[in-house]
Amino acid sequence: MRYRITTTLKSGILDNAGKATGKALQTLGFTGVNQVRIGKTIELNCDPADIDSIAKSTYNEVMEDFTIEEMKEENNDH
Repeated sequence: MRYRITTTLKSGILDNAGKATGKALQTLGFTGVNQVRIGKTIELNCDPADIDSIAKSTYNEVMEDFTIEEMKEENNDH
């Protein structure tokens, strides 16, 4: 099965990278951009029984939250 694990900083945790990115975008003229948050995305194929354990091993439980999304498997036969 194919999954996407997305981790983001918990609300209340200062996101310096997000803040810097938001300021840079505003400097480039994107004045409507605010509250930018930076996270990470991992896409993988694995046994459904393993996905929770894998997700829990890829994030910092003190500072981050994660979501798991089941994805449609793509046929990459060429």
